[in-house]
Amino acid sequence: MRATAKATFVRIAPRKVGIVLDLIRNKPVDEAMAILKFTPKAACEPLQKLLKSAIANAENNNDMDTSRLYVAECTVSQGPTLKRIRPTAKGRAYRINKKTSHINIALEETE
Repeated sequence: MRATAKATFVRIAPRKVGIVLDLIRNKPVDEAMAILKFTPKAACEPLQKLLKSAIANAENNNDMDTSRLYVAECTVSQGPTLKRIRPTAKGRAYRINKKTSHINIALEETE
């Protein structure tokens, strides 16, 4: 049985989220929470919130034992890009792309 949580349109680039997801993949949830708490990356805050949501889903919706949960699958994909313009010299404009992410986390119980 699997418990999942999804965060969409998170205002951080998927590359930055992927680096942190690689740290917590296939780890027990308590260890993954500790990693997210002490890693100095911007992606850790929304991922910590998402992991707490997945743990709550496992406990309340699927009646899973939270002490035996581990991060079975975690993926990130790119959402829509917010396109902004920055004025520069001589009347020109530079494009600023503000990327968004869709993040999925799935938890399973160890045997």
